Amino acid sequence: MSLRRFRPYFRYLRTVRGAIISAIVAGLLYSAATGAGLPAMINYVFPVIFDTEGARPSFDVVLLVAAYIPLIFLLRGVFGYLNGYYVQLAGTKILERLRVDYFQQLQLLPLSFVQGRQAGDLLSRGIADTAQLQTTLTSLANDGIKQPGTLLFALGYLAFKISETQNIGMMLVYLGIVPLTVLPIRYVGKKLLKRAEQLQHQLGAITGHFAENLSAAREVRAFSLEQRETRRFETHSQKLLGLQLKIAKYAQALSPAIEVVASLGIAGTLLYAFKAGISKDDFLAVITALYLCYEPIKKLGALNNELKRGEASLDRLEVVLHEPITIADPAAPVAIGRLRGELAFEDVSFAYGDNSALTQVTARIPAGTVCALVGPSGAGKTTFANLVPRFYEVASGSVTIDGTDVRAMRLADLRRNIALVSQEPVLFNDTIFNNLLLGREGATREEVIAAAQAAHAHDFIAQQPHGYDTVVGERGALLSGGQKQRLAIARAFLRNAPILILDEATSALDSDSEAAVQDALRHLVVGKTVFIIAHRFSTIRDASMILVFDRGRVVAQGDHASLYAGNALYKSLYDRQQGGN
Repeated sequence: MSLRRFRPYFRYLRTVRGAIISAIVAGLLYSAATGAGLPAMINYVFPVIFDTEGARPSFDVVLLVAAYIPLIFLLRGVFGYLNGYYVQLAGTKILERLRVDYFQQLQLLPLSFVQGRQAGDLLSRGIADTAQLQTTLTSLANDGIKQPGTLLFALGYLAFKISETQNIGMMLVYLGIVPLTVLPIRYVGKKLLKRAEQLQHQLGAITGHFAENLSAAREVRAFSLEQRETRRFETHSQKLLGLQLKIAKYAQALSPAIEVVASLGIAGTLLYAFKAGISKDDFLAVITALYLCYEPIKKLGALNNELKRGEASLDRLEVVLHEPITIADPAAPVAIGRLRGELAFEDVSFAYGDNSALTQVTARIPAGTVCALVGPSGAGKTTFANLVPRFYEVASGSVTIDGTDVRAMRLADLRRNIALVSQEPVLFNDTIFNNLLLGREGATREEVIAAAQAAHAHDFIAQQPHGYDTVVGERGALLSGGQKQRLAIARAFLRNAPILILDEATSALDSDSEAAVQDALRHLVVGKTVFIIAHRFSTIRDASMILVFDRGRVVAQGDHASLYAGNALYKSLYDRQQGGN
């Protein structure tokens, strides 16, 4: 068994050491009652009752001897129950801690890691794979104690019988067949590891398809894709079913295979007992002890299968858990308060994997500048802005604010000085008030309402069924696009950060909503350093600085008039849009 593979995760057992110790003690007592108590019952209880010669024992003696049977099973029941309960208690707490660690790791990993993977697959790893690992660890804590303990106590009883009767020692020669039971365990284990890896991968695929379908519910209905989506899901589901059946085939074959091998040992022992003239009582006691040796081996084989399934889940979890956190606080961060907002990009390059996004970009944006970023799609505008809050890390060069490299600041300090309004603002399935409070934790209700008023959001909020305490639904599904955008702007007002990033903030709005949002933005940008990423030139024409991007480089900068007169790319982009209008 690959116990070494799970050793780094035994730390989760330390947090529940009280429950684990209780489970171990109960498991050992269960093992003693099973491995030694049951053979002793056959060896010493039955002869008193059935093998009497001459005077029969008194009823009181029989009653006392018979009481041994329920006593043994009572002890097995009580200690088995306590072992199972404490293992389950520990397992549930382990699962909670493991999932929290997984979730926390996702929060700390760079956006490039999260955005490069299917959300449903990451969800499956955090739910299904952690549950499998919990099952594996608790099974290990449970059967990893009870079954070896039962085996040792049964062997101990056999050793005791050897000391009493020399002939029984010869019977133990037939125990040499026990190592053969390892063969089916090893074979099945190898098959299960491969199938379990495929199963967990397919489970991630089916979860990913499920999540993707739910997120595109409107498009599925608009394009009449219901049957197509059902067929795709059925295909994924059938693949999952096939893998589940293959795992069941191997897992269910192990126990009968071990039993057949064990039966050969017991049959050989029976033949020797007949030839050696061993008494019935001794034979039954030894056979019971032998059976209690094989039974733990069978269950340890099942535990090995469980370890293989856990190993497959662990491989998938470690893709996230072992991913290096490349964007983190520096060892000795520079203390900063409220920044002025003077930005400088010095020879900055960045790539998404092998795809270059920015190449040796240099630009200076004075504090209080409204800076528009324009250029064709994929020219590097959003990447440029995302380097300011360190959503990504520069490959070379530096980004500084007020002369300090952003990599020298604590992430929380840096991002507290930045507000973001994106094209599709994310609202959580919570109240409007709590969604606004994300802008600045601890703000008073009066401050939240003032921010909503500044963003022209107060009136529509007041018309909601519960006002500011109305739950907006998943991703703000109960609100219109304009309403969500105004809530995002209200959050930015509440944050009152010196640096503001507007990423396509009005591109998805109708003309009426855009007018309201534009009016709110005009008030929001006052006194701030602002990046405006937009395709609509009506939103950027009044910017005090415009940076023109093309193929990851800044090819021109200036105001609208100078760029229109002197830069062919800017002029073509502007004329194309004006012609489209």
